[in-house]
Amino acid sequence: MTTGKLFILSAPSGAGKTTLLKRVMADLPGLAFSVSHTTRLPRAGEVDGVDYHFITRDQFEAMREHGTFLEWAEVHGNLYGTSRPAVLAQLATGVDVILDIDVQGAAILRKSATIPAASLFISPPSLRELERRLRGRGTDSEETILLRLKNAKIEMEAALDYEYLIVNDRLEQAIDTLRAVVIAERSRGHRLPTGQAIEILGEL
Repeated sequence: MTTGKLFILSAPSGAGKTTLLKRVMADLPGLAFSVSHTTRLPRAGEVDGVDYHFITRDQFEAMREHGTFLEWAEVHGNLYGTSRPAVLAQLATGVDVILDIDVQGAAILRKSATIPAASLFISPPSLRELERRLRGRGTDSEETILLRLKNAKIEMEAALDYEYLIVNDRLEQAIDTLRAVVIAERSRGHRLPTGQAIEILGEL
């Protein structure tokens, strides 16, 4: 069976990454999320094992000590980590795995090169537009918005470290670009856009 491809995706909060991923994953079969572990509390509507594996800090630190995580990082006082066994198990089934992580975790994975991966950064067209989107959501306090903008500036400075940079200015265009990247990476691995392996036929 063909092994799946790992895709590392990072983006500032409010860049539209979730919307892009939902559309592309609905269009292309064989794509799955890697569910990260986190010490933060669940938000409204989040389901354990679907959105995140919600664990205690003690549990997280024990997993970290045992080398369970491919990468981990502390963000806004909470710990986030990617389970190595879980990702390898998904890839072994032939599914392409999308790893939604911040720039810290992405840098760790690129440096370690433990698993071959394609790295993508989703960027808003500008910080001004990002601020407009964050305020338009109406879900964050002023303090949270300012913190997200501060972090976004730092994150966007790391965008050039990624193989692919997608600017989410026009939604449909950004969706097309993300879809094209996945298909191109599958083609590089001698696979069809569906993710299935290409069987080279001999002479008749």
